[in-house]
Amino acid sequence: MIDTDTASDDAVALIMALRHPEVEVVGITTVAGNVEVRQASRNALYTAELCGSKVPVFTGAEKPLKRAHWSADWFHGRDGLGDHGYPAPQRAPERMGATEAIIELVEAHPEIVMVTLGPLTNVALALQKRPEIAKKVSRCVVMGGAPCCEGNVTPAAEYNIWCDPEAARVVARSGMPVEMVGWHLCRGEAVLNLKEIEKVLGFGTPVAKFAIECNSRAQEAFHVQTGEHGISLPDPVAMAVALDASIVTSASEHFWDVETESELTRGMTVVDRLNVAADERNREVWAGQIERGRKGKIVWTIDNGRWKEELYARLK
Repeated sequence: MIDTDTASDDAVALIMALRHPEVEVVGITTVAGNVEVRQASRNALYTAELCGSKVPVFTGAEKPLKRAHWSADWFHGRDGLGDHGYPAPQRAPERMGATEAIIELVEAHPEIVMVTLGPLTNVALALQKRPEIAKKVSRCVVMGGAPCCEGNVTPAAEYNIWCDPEAARVVARSGMPVEMVGWHLCRGEAVLNLKEIEKVLGFGTPVAKFAIECNSRAQEAFHVQTGEHGISLPDPVAMAVALDASIVTSASEHFWDVETESELTRGMTVVDRLNVAADERNREVWAGQIERGRKGKIVWTIDNGRWKEELYARLK
């Protein structure tokens, strides 16, 4: 099951899952984030059709739990896919909403793997309505957070967590088996460089062309943002981890939480990397996490060559 605010890198992540021969995607839920939620559903349906998939798409939350919605159109374009004028999908979203769909899909598929590619609003709403589903998910791979470095939307925070920090906190404190795949993992050698972009285009498939084309605006914005050349693909990196956990080269389990009060550090993912949360001076602040006893798995490094091979395999 995939929860997404479908923009350019989300679309590539969807392709990776939908074209994997050993994976069944039982549902896609959409949330307001990179684009408004109806556009996210449209983009998800278009991408599914490109893959020849009839996976159901469920439209979810139109805004964060307690805040106004700020899109990322400056990065992904107004339509989230680089503004290339892709046609409308032939299918419509399901009538059921995303919150209900998440609950039903988890109940119907014990040990389901959940992959989240956007703000965590839908997941939080489902957990608030049915908290027990947290224990029925085998893995919850979250593309989000900046556990060891600067953020990409503020100095402190990564966009998905910043967009709805209250929802991220609900998930952090739910007992769900979260695997945090932070923004740092899509930078440096993980970026598709210009030579690798040409390699993908050389595959000559419609999905390969789409994967590069829909990220054209994002490629420009990433260079302005970081000075790095190429296409940064945070959601596909997270999907690669979900599809093959062995590409992770270092990870560790820690309590983690999200800042919701400070405007300076709104959405900051605070990771107890040195395991000091239970110390006397910290115990009161971290009580909510400690009492639930569920640590998150924080991914620190991946095998960049293998993540790219996973991507290439689905675009050929």
